[in-house]
Amino acid sequence: MTTATPPLVFSPYDYDVHENPYPFYARLRDEAPVYHNPDLDFWALSRHADVREAFRAPDLYSSAKGVSLDPAAYGPHAYKTMSFLAMDDPRHARLRKLVSKGFTSRRVEALSEGIERISRQYWDECLEKGEFDFVDDFAGKLPMDVISDLMGVPEVDRAELRRMADLVMHREEGVQDVPEASMVAAMDLIAYYQEMVAERRKNRTEDLTSALIDAEVDGEKLAEDEILSFLFLMVVAGNETTTKLLANAAFWGHEYHDQSRSVIEDPDKVSAWVEETLRFDTSSQMVLRTTTQDVTVRDVTIPADQKVLMLIGSANRDGHVFTDGDTYDISRDTSSSLSFGQGPHFCLGAHLARLESRIALDMFSRSISDYELLPGAERVHSSNVRGFAHLPMRIARRS
Repeated sequence: MTTATPPLVFSPYDYDVHENPYPFYARLRDEAPVYHNPDLDFWALSRHADVREAFRAPDLYSSAKGVSLDPAAYGPHAYKTMSFLAMDDPRHARLRKLVSKGFTSRRVEALSEGIERISRQYWDECLEKGEFDFVDDFAGKLPMDVISDLMGVPEVDRAELRRMADLVMHREEGVQDVPEASMVAAMDLIAYYQEMVAERRKNRTEDLTSALIDAEVDGEKLAEDEILSFLFLMVVAGNETTTKLLANAAFWGHEYHDQSRSVIEDPDKVSAWVEETLRFDTSSQMVLRTTTQDVTVRDVTIPADQKVLMLIGSANRDGHVFTDGDTYDISRDTSSSLSFGQGPHFCLGAHLARLESRIALDMFSRSISDYELLPGAERVHSSNVRGFAHLPMRIARRS
């Protein structure tokens, strides 16, 4: 007796699928690498070569209408919350150039000491407990504090900003759009930053917000809404990506115990642990573009003005690029990973995310002899972000 293969139906709003999307990604790559969902009116690219080329062709795949399939986040005003992520050149290039002046490699590297201090503060508390929630007590706190330090957010406000940022990304079962609670949280975040920017205009400090206010290229400065949208992007994307990366590393290090053991025995492998986690189970699973004209991919023509999802999570496991791509192996070459994109929209915060993760996981691996996950792990409920909202853990301290 044979079992019929279920029909190939993919939707990022199917949260059961999103919780474990990789079998579906594999089927997409094999059966429909250029996939079309007429009911939800989107296309999807799942193979590494196609996703890579789409990233490199912003003239064909536009970001100007947004990077998310959520209807409320799609359209000509998407930039108001997603900043230059939802722009094309030359506007994208102009804003990115201005923002970069407040986000240089030198400025990021200068954060190393602060990242180590923040990591030590929270990790020492975890070590004392022995049992804790890796997300609530460590991975969720560290990135928010780092971003907040960079932006100049007072410590007393950070827990509330993290709560609002988490709400912005949360999606409800059966709701194919941004839920009301997420929209309210987004407006509250914008209102908070409006007050913070107004205060910085009166009194400059040594933070990114002040740098953004003063940033200037050829006599041109950032407009108020451009500053606010970038700060919003920082707290949502900057916090989400690193929090999920750290928890995903801990989870897969536990599932593939030999891999985490090798890092605990040789913490110099931490960087490889970070990079393989980014490839194997990236925080941002997919990103949206809109075709500017008819585009033909693998003999399939996608018409102009169509939504196209680039499935990064699928591309990163493509067997044409990564041998045994569904195996977690920190010794592999991950240089072809697309987790931070490619081309003009390559993630501006990639260096910071990697730096935070290396420092945090180095501290983790040098202080323990082993760890185990406890019951109660809970994944985030999101249409494009993959990671954990809770990850209970027990550690054995290194003697």
